[in-house]
Amino acid sequence: MSLSVVELRNCPAPAKLNLFLHIVGRRADGYHMLQTVFQLIEYGDMLHFALRDDGKILRTTDVPGVAPDEDLTVRAAMLLRAAANEREGTKVCGVDIAIEKRLPMGGGLGGGSSDAATTLIALNRLWDAGFSRAELMALGLQLGADVPVFIFGQNAFAEGIGEVLTPVETPDCWYVVIEPGVVVSTSAAFRAPDLTRNTKPVRITDFSEGIAASGCFGRNDLQPVVARHFEPIAAALKWLAQYGEARMTGSGACVFCAFPDEQSAEKALRNVPQHWKAWKARALARHPMHALLTT
Repeated sequence: MSLSVVELRNCPAPAKLNLFLHIVGRRADGYHMLQTVFQLIEYGDMLHFALRDDGKILRTTDVPGVAPDEDLTVRAAMLLRAAANEREGTKVCGVDIAIEKRLPMGGGLGGGSSDAATTLIALNRLWDAGFSRAELMALGLQLGADVPVFIFGQNAFAEGIGEVLTPVETPDCWYVVIEPGVVVSTSAAFRAPDLTRNTKPVRITDFSEGIAASGCFGRNDLQPVVARHFEPIAAALKWLAQYGEARMTGSGACVFCAFPDEQSAEKALRNVPQHWKAWKARALARHPMHALLTT
């Protein structure tokens, strides 16, 4: 292992938005088959990594509500170390992981998954583990269905349970995101008896043509189910709809709307009722750490 780099600081873990989310079926094991487009945005958590020589993997910052041994960053580090140590002649050491947390839990923004992906990318470099992008994506899938897209590193049309990814072009725009102040359980949302599970599959060209023509496409099949049970989400969707197509991301709770430029996004942001936390972010074409990996 090369020790030429002993720390990596200011490693971004960007949020994602689901520009649409269709549930197209269900597997025999209970996992839902879906189609979605993952859009990376310029807003998220920030992680810092520093090597340790005692072999320990430690999270050095507190994350309210998440014990260290349950944290996806710690689990990702342990998974990568185990995989690396199985390779002949490879021996990795420990690491301190510090997290500056901005993304809310249960927000549908992929915060924990993005943190795990950034951990895998950063430690693959810091430990000189030598895994390819595809190999890290396979490891990430063991941690959660949303982890691979952040390692994939660009906006993607996703199928399967979210792990079959195809690059897709998305609009260069800005988003206003509202956090309604509630936490939604992803598993509970997918278990809802009234959830639509038979939406007709679409093609990637359907999305590309639809988004180019109207700026929006499809729907989020989880949105009506979740909004019925969480009034703050329904209220945020209704308020944001005055500016365009308002949509919930993932299983919620955050909702968003696209704007053509920063000025129009800022104008809307200034009008958001003060009882909601809200922010604006530019669309990203690639993950900020995309260049650290080989294909």
